[in-house]
Amino acid sequence: MSNNNSIHNLLWMDPDDPTAPFPPLKNALIEPDGLLALGGDLSVTRLLNAYQHGVFPWYSDEQPIMWWSPNPRTILLPENLKISRSLAKTIRKQPYSITLNNAFADVISSCAAPRNDDDGTWITIKMQEAYCELHRQGHAHSVEAWQNGKLVGGLYGIAIGRVFFGESMFSRANDASKIAFVYLVHYLTEIGFKMIDCQVDSAHLQSLGATQISRHLFSEKLSSYCEQTINGSHFEKQVLTLDKM
Repeated sequence: MSNNNSIHNLLWMDPDDPTAPFPPLKNALIEPDGLLALGGDLSVTRLLNAYQHGVFPWYSDEQPIMWWSPNPRTILLPENLKISRSLAKTIRKQPYSITLNNAFADVISSCAAPRNDDDGTWITIKMQEAYCELHRQGHAHSVEAWQNGKLVGGLYGIAIGRVFFGESMFSRANDASKIAFVYLVHYLTEIGFKMIDCQVDSAHLQSLGATQISRHLFSEKLSSYCEQTINGSHFEKQVLTLDKM
């Protein structure tokens, strides 16, 4: 298969075989960027296989499951985290309590809620159910920002080896999701994580220190970092803290 092939020529994943390998990443389309395969299911086995090979699902309710591996890939190396003066000033005021894995279902539901004038979402009910199962099995994790006992921001993603695959974030209060992300990056640094996958580029991610690398280099890093184990107790429910900013 060449990169010039149409969507109609993409491999359809067997929904009855969650262990089936994905096509080589070089087979992904150039337009739309990174579309690699269609179909399959959202079982824990298939999702973990996908992430370890640099692939993630992204689709809407009216579409089949679509599997993507864009090129280039946006990542954040924890040591490259950037915190602006204004964000650091806000963090010092400690406006929010930040927790880990205290409200996963609420976080993913909030991330799925329509934003602005957009009444659609790629985080479908089936996606929410699948990632909640990943969470129950200890693979998916959330970070929550609380203010006066109310959930006002957060994010979620998947941890495999020493890689955190960020999925989505939401904010209902000033800088709530950014602050949750800062706390997460500091915590991941403490427990030895090497890379955060941000999937696709945005000005928001760039402002936090994210950068782009080739899909090939990203795949090489995954091959190394995903094999390195992390103590599962690191992701038990807890309050996250920061050293002085």
